[in-house]
Amino acid sequence: MINKTIADRNLALETVRLTEIAAMAASQYMGGGDEKVADQAAVEAMHKGLIGLDFDGTIRIGEGSIDETDKLYVGEKVGTGEGPKMDVAVVSLEGKSIVARGGPYAITVIAMAEDGGFLTVPNIYMEKIAVGPGLPDGLVDLDREPGENLKALSEAKGVPVSDLVVCMLDRPRHGGLIAKIREAGARIRMILDGDVMGVISASHLDTGVDMFLGIGAAPQGVLAAAALRGVNGQMQGRLVIRNNDDRAAAKAVGIEDLDRKYSAKEMAAGDVTFAATGVTHSALLEGVRQTPGGAITHSMVWRSMTGTLRFVEGHHTFNFSDNP
Repeated sequence: MINKTIADRNLALETVRLTEIAAMAASQYMGGGDEKVADQAAVEAMHKGLIGLDFDGTIRIGEGSIDETDKLYVGEKVGTGEGPKMDVAVVSLEGKSIVARGGPYAITVIAMAEDGGFLTVPNIYMEKIAVGPGLPDGLVDLDREPGENLKALSEAKGVPVSDLVVCMLDRPRHGGLIAKIREAGARIRMILDGDVMGVISASHLDTGVDMFLGIGAAPQGVLAAAALRGVNGQMQGRLVIRNNDDRAAAKAVGIEDLDRKYSAKEMAAGDVTFAATGVTHSALLEGVRQTPGGAITHSMVWRSMTGTLRFVEGHHTFNFSDNP
């Protein structure tokens, strides 16, 4: 019998391999203006890697329902069926429009958890607030005004509010929130896409981001929670119910309390492994760099059980195999 610790470490390294191959596939179309072809390349590469992995996996967060996609759909069984039973959450390419434009902060993402570890959410919006590790529990709350959360964060960090930077998606729906943040005196970093990367940025000191705030997709909220589990950051998420369709979608996946605020541990429970690879440059990860006959990738991977974060630089030589 394989030692469980060794098996878990091997699985963690395999998750990096999956994000690497998806990132390299998507990077071929950087700046090409076609986000669909870049996204499809990442999906194909991620799916091919997942189905060959020695585990019994089920996609819980994926590319859509079985009616919307034929690969990485929610409920799809992946892996060889041999090995640990795992939940899988995946965004094969976060920032597909970014890749099409050749912009920064596009990544490939995957997380794995013990069976039943990921909260099942519908593909609707979610309110999110996140901060990094080393802060008092319950420091921020979705029910407080932005100014209150910023004041609490500034006191905990021992800096004025004017030193704090809030990351958020550049969307018209955030107009009122932006005004309140500016009124409180904090600075704002707008991103065009990718709120998983936005939440990750709030959990690392060298990004210059102190908080993530705003409304984005609920499935990405679960992936962001998985990311924060590895660094012991804090997050709250709450579904945004705009109409009867949203209400029905939430109830269809078993969510009865539509006003509930979920913590990171409630969205991604148990032993969680998270990996991401840069497709294009960001403050944390370099993008894919082409080399003669290969490529260089930059990734991060961590497990909530150990709290160990690793940055992985991969040097890939394509002529050794048909598969990078």
